[in-house]
Amino acid sequence: QVQLVESGGGLVQPGDSLRLSCAASGRTFSTYDMAWFRQIPGKEREFVAAITSTDGTWYGDSGKGRFTIARDNTKNTAYLQMNRLTSDDTAVYYCAAKTRPTPRVVEESEYDLWGQGTQVTVSS
Repeated sequence: QVQLVESGGGLVQPGDSLRLSCAASGRTFSTYDMAWFRQIPGKEREFVAAITSTDGTWYGDSGKGRFTIARDNTKNTAYLQMNRLTSDDTAVYYCAAKTRPTPRVVEESEYDLWGQGTQVTVSS
């Protein structure tokens, strides 16, 4: 069973940068579409960014121009580089993998593997 483990969250100040990592077990990581979602307490989980197995990328409105998603198939790891963070970015960030080849990449329901989440807090 493939597992996803996020890391890199923490407490940062407004304007800082942070890079999240999502390490996947298993040998088929390169075939998965990967994504990051986030959830603020009391709100629904929100799409942040996705990268397909062919390196196509999509971004939610919250991260456009500030966040960059990437993957390193040699390390079975996906990344989310977050720049110019604000307090509105405070949330639990989840890594997700879509193991089935479907055309939709921004819908939460398309992803069948999830990490445990990592807390990002932006505060002065």
